[in-house]
Amino acid sequence: MAAFVGPGTVTTAARAGAETGYQLLWTILFASIATIILQEMVARLGLVSRLGLGAAVRKTVTTPVLHWGSILLIVMAIGIGNIFYQTGNIVGAAVGLKSITSISHQFWSLVVGFLAMGLLALGAYRWIERVLVVLVFIMSLTFILTAFLVEPDWSGIFQGLLIPSFDQHSLAFVLGLIGTTIVPYNLFLHANIVREKWPANLPKDHSLREARWDLSFSVLLGGLITASILVTAATTFYPDGKMNGLADVAQQLHPTLGEKVATWCFAIGLFSAGLTSSITAPLAAAYAVCGAFGWKPSLRAWHFRGVWLVVLILGMLLAVAAGQSPAETILFAQVANALLLPLIAGFVLWAVNQSSLLKDYVNGWPANLLGGGVVLFVTALALYKFYTIINPN
Repeated sequence: MAAFVGPGTVTTAARAGAETGYQLLWTILFASIATIILQEMVARLGLVSRLGLGAAVRKTVTTPVLHWGSILLIVMAIGIGNIFYQTGNIVGAAVGLKSITSISHQFWSLVVGFLAMGLLALGAYRWIERVLVVLVFIMSLTFILTAFLVEPDWSGIFQGLLIPSFDQHSLAFVLGLIGTTIVPYNLFLHANIVREKWPANLPKDHSLREARWDLSFSVLLGGLITASILVTAATTFYPDGKMNGLADVAQQLHPTLGEKVATWCFAIGLFSAGLTSSITAPLAAAYAVCGAFGWKPSLRAWHFRGVWLVVLILGMLLAVAAGQSPAETILFAQVANALLLPLIAGFVLWAVNQSSLLKDYVNGWPANLLGGGVVLFVTALALYKFYTIINPN
């Protein structure tokens, strides 16, 4: 859950609420449903075939040109996307520490980067991760409680939730909310998680049923948290003024915790979310790349360590170079990954339609219709974004 509610979620939802009000709540609803659709497919792939997404594509795309082309696309998309995510994760954690110490986020970016590197290298991150998840969960529950205490406009909330609308200005926030919810690397990581949680000796139908419930609960809870952040930001900042910086998000928690406690709660929560995600993103990249090349995804293997180390170092360097615009840097990371999402989602649809892998559990037409709809909609948004970049007027 901490990897789901990272700095990208907090920053994108808060800025979307502050600048557009409740208008984009429908995006969170769409993205949450789309995440469940795509990750259910990946969970099914992992439980039935015992393969990750990268390994499944490598095994089923056999024409040499398409085979290596697919592997290259996966490596480039996940590599570039996770470097951007890692930059946002480190920047978010650094901003959290800066808000209570007044030391520059560039300094804290190095501290967070090397701390994540040390934890991954030693393999000692799991127990620390559990503590961080609890801290992120406390911050998240505070946002949910605050969303009710600030007395929002419920008619505006239902309108924003049920009537899709956006303009050229809010398009970046639409893509950002999609990119921070339907996280491309989670489509690779999730298959590995379900394989570890539900071994092959368990009945497939039972494992799949449990995996679906587990996935749906986690994603819907994450969507509720994202919506709560957007609602509190909209009620606090919109339409009178914009947020001056990421630290201003703490103002949203004042009605619940008071100024001083809110500042510390948000700072610690943002740091915890950033550090947890700074561990998850490089690991996910390593699983994806190793699966695509057919390498053993072992934490001790040199190629596995090499992948996560490259992602972490480049993300840390970009975080240090982020300058005075950490919120813009984090938002850019989410938008960039939303633009890469159609490619990864397309590979998901390909893999779960291969009867050689899933046999009786292959996609039916309802699942293909839903998955295809997600891919087409996100592709249309991405193309429109590229069009607005080329033709800004």
